[in-house]
Amino acid sequence: MAALRSKLPTTDTETAQEFYGRWARLYDVISRRTPGIPALRRRVAAACELEPGDTVVEMGCGTGANLPYLREQVGPDGTVVGIDFTAPVLERARELTAEYDNVHVVRGDATQPPFRRGAAGGDRPLDEETDVDALLATFVVGMLDDPAGAVDDWCNLVGPDGNVVLANAARSDEWYSLPVNAVFRAIVVLSTPPTTKLRYENEPHLRLDRKIDAAHRRLRERSRAVADETHVFGIVRLTGGRLE
Repeated sequence: MAALRSKLPTTDTETAQEFYGRWARLYDVISRRTPGIPALRRRVAAACELEPGDTVVEMGCGTGANLPYLREQVGPDGTVVGIDFTAPVLERARELTAEYDNVHVVRGDATQPPFRRGAAGGDRPLDEETDVDALLATFVVGMLDDPAGAVDDWCNLVGPDGNVVLANAARSDEWYSLPVNAVFRAIVVLSTPPTTKLRYENEPHLRLDRKIDAAHRRLRERSRAVADETHVFGIVRLTGGRLE
């Protein structure tokens, strides 16, 4: 497997770890209990087009909200690997997936797969000969310095005929988007570490849009079959690609 390039500087990673660690429990409640979100997560898992016995990796698994849905798809003979860089978040993910012996939660950032000795935590949920059938990344690419480069690396990790699925939140293009986007901007500001500000030199929601556009565009370029969907008032963009 090709080694993935790290895109997050250490200082930024440490700041983000502290920020998301503080809000792990609240984020977990929101990510599981918000009306419509469980159905969205089920749709995201289905977009991976998994079969029983497959292997799927989720980059940036957070508190593990998607992992049970992925496990449903691969069954007891498949393998699910969730990767995140924030310790309190991973503790919650481990608690919520403890009943599954084929779900592995590993510490590491979304651009460094811990499939080799020496990776974060020293875990090896997969070896170098394991075929990864699908890779999922939800609400991750907006945190990366080079989202298109990360998508390239993820596609190389999965290989031919595998599936890569991206789900991200960006501004809505629907006709009623004005109030929706105002709320979206406020959420982005409040969830941007390390601090919240009223004014930015580069508006964080516009910067997020650019990163998400770049990542989804690169996945389309790398794929021979593409499915594009929008959900939640047009804010959530879902792109699934079957690779060349």
